[in-house]
Amino acid sequence: MGIVRGKSTAIVMLRRIVCLFLLGIFSLFIVASCSSNINQNVTNSKQLTENCRVVQHAMGETCIPQNPQRVVTLWGGTFSSALALGIKPIASAWIPGEPFPKHLGDKADGIENIGFEPNLERLLLLKPDLILSNTRLQNIYTQLTNIAPTVALDHPSPPASWQKTLEDIAKILDKEQESKQLINDYWQRIEQLKQALGVGVASPKENRRHQLQVSVATVDPRFGAVYTYGKKSPVGVVLDDIGLQRPSAQSGDFFTKNNISYERLSDIDGDVLFLSYAEKTGKKALEKLEQSPLWQKLKVVQQNRVYLVDYDHWYGFDVLAMNAVIDDLFKYLVNTP
Repeated sequence: MGIVRGKSTAIVMLRRIVCLFLLGIFSLFIVASCSSNINQNVTNSKQLTENCRVVQHAMGETCIPQNPQRVVTLWGGTFSSALALGIKPIASAWIPGEPFPKHLGDKADGIENIGFEPNLERLLLLKPDLILSNTRLQNIYTQLTNIAPTVALDHPSPPASWQKTLEDIAKILDKEQESKQLINDYWQRIEQLKQALGVGVASPKENRRHQLQVSVATVDPRFGAVYTYGKKSPVGVVLDDIGLQRPSAQSGDFFTKNNISYERLSDIDGDVLFLSYAEKTGKKALEKLEQSPLWQKLKVVQQNRVYLVDYDHWYGFDVLAMNAVIDDLFKYLVNTP
């Protein structure tokens, strides 16, 4: 009996030793696996940080590519500002069937127009690496993020100034130096125009610059046929930066004033009238306006100082549009007898 008891004890001890040995090997395996996973996670995290940059925006934060190559913009102001900063989107939201604004020139060549309301299937096929959206499209923000990293800018009504839009886009795209240069160039052009119109107190042109009433209006039935621009509109800000005067009906602190009836056409009278119209929707309305006897009674019409200008940049929200407005001001206020 003693021998059997001794053998049983030895077997139990052997089993314990084997279990402890296997447990040790298993523990080493777990530690090695964890260490490998930790190292892998650290490597992945490092690669993620190196390949993208976290930016804050209206819908939270997004890690966007350091050097995005396939950018899609979903608002006209964002589109034009990106172009001004040297970023050429592969596609942008715009009015379906309409060409991109003329003031963009060849900068917009080859860019696809995906319509005002983005088609998600079409977006997926474009394989963007960055989508620049805004809060107008917040209802599809989640779907956009499933296609590509998406940044949503705030889109107040009325829209923010062209300068804020430019600065916001520049911050996202890491183009802040380029933004500062564009803004500096804008102010240099403003000063050049002031000089051309006369700045010195003794100059007769100085009185002209401060007394000339510059009226701005648009003909478009979609917004009440005829409407004017107030000081809060982008073009109103440009005129104010130059120091040009506005007719009393346009000097208020508003963005636009719609539904100007024929009986109130005096609201758009002035020494000079810059009149724009939407080519598809406003041409007939413009022809009807010009045939009205009340139009013919306006001082600016009788003096032949009505200048037809491009709707897209006079109603633009970007630095390229504002520079095109300055071009028109040079053309008609300085270079036109």
